[in-house]
Amino acid sequence: MQPFIKWAGGKRQLLPEIMDRLPKEFNNYYEPFIGGGALLLELQPKNAVIGDVNMTLITTYKIIEETPNELMKILSEYETKHNNSDDKKIFYYEMRDSFNKKLENNIYDIYTSALFIYLNKTCFNGLFRVNSKGLFNVPFNNKKEVKIYDTDNIREISKYMKHVDAAVRDFEETCKTARKGDFVFFDSPYVPLNDDSFQSYTKEGFSLEEHVRLSKLYKELSDKGVYCMLTNHNTKLINDLYKDFHIDVVNVKRLINRDANKRTGEEVIITNY
Repeated sequence: MQPFIKWAGGKRQLLPEIMDRLPKEFNNYYEPFIGGGALLLELQPKNAVIGDVNMTLITTYKIIEETPNELMKILSEYETKHNNSDDKKIFYYEMRDSFNKKLENNIYDIYTSALFIYLNKTCFNGLFRVNSKGLFNVPFNNKKEVKIYDTDNIREISKYMKHVDAAVRDFEETCKTARKGDFVFFDSPYVPLNDDSFQSYTKEGFSLEEHVRLSKLYKELSDKGVYCMLTNHNTKLINDLYKDFHIDVVNVKRLINRDANKRTGEEVIITNY
């Protein structure tokens, strides 16, 4: 199975490095910043607890689980309309406006999720970014032909999600039931490399205080005997927050950056075992 969306900080390219560093065995799996779910869908653990503060994202996971065929029918319509449109740019912005109207009215239904997936496949760099009002503001990627979903993949994810406890919740809440022998993977929101770096994908953002709170949770879970792994940029802040743990530096390509010359860098994989 593959992620059904592209996500900032998605871990598909880091999967081999992550897989090499997994605990030899563990009980339950936890992922409090699920995003595209690359590791979850690769491992497919029998008992998984996932969370995210992005309502649209979690709702879409649930809709894929519960009504995949209905969702794919709508996605097929969107895909056909896009590919047959005489002015794809206008069509994109009409779809973006429709999506934002859903968000403004707090409507999270199957059409919101379908619009979410469509926009993810047709926006610039597959980026999910919202403004201070919580509205999606990423421009069109100018693609003439798009394929926005894979039937077999959606069906496989739908079957697997029946083994997953998914909910909109804070990272501490997601890890609340983690016990000794369980494994928590923190694909944590990136610490900015500089002032114009990509910002967090929810309107609330992820502040310095949140990163400090996350590091405290990491230490608390470690003291309980929970296996923990965390990924982030290789920055002084992250190295300072997790100085008591094992830190590996790995080279990565940054797919989401408006400057192609800045799409390389270093990340860290931090483990407590």
